[in-house]
Amino acid sequence: MGLITPDETINIAFSVRDRHASAKWFETMLGFKTIYHADEAGWSELQTNTTGVTIGLGEYTQPAPGNCVPVFGIADLASARQALEQADVKFDGETDVVEGMVKTATFYDPDGNALMLAEDLTTGS
Repeated sequence: MGLITPDETINIAFSVRDRHASAKWFETMLGFKTIYHADEAGWSELQTNTTGVTIGLGEYTQPAPGNCVPVFGIADLASARQALEQADVKFDGETDVVEGMVKTATFYDPDGNALMLAEDLTTGS
């Protein structure tokens, strides 16, 4: 058993220049469905053809080439982060919060690969 208990979701996040164009590409090429565009947060999300797996599109003026970050849904980000930090897992700054939407925290595996935890704030949990 790991230090944290993710819920049954995973979001694979890509940094892109134009979320709307990228969402259209994923719809046309792979048959995914856009769930929403959160323009105020620079974020779009699509449902893949696999239950519990979504694609997130974060908009950046200069996205990192080949950037892909698995985002693990978690019920209690603060507790999960504390457990990982106690195990000397490195995080990239503070936890980000988009009120009424999501809390996120990026961390790294031993090889420097970025991963992210996300707590859904839309359900009141």
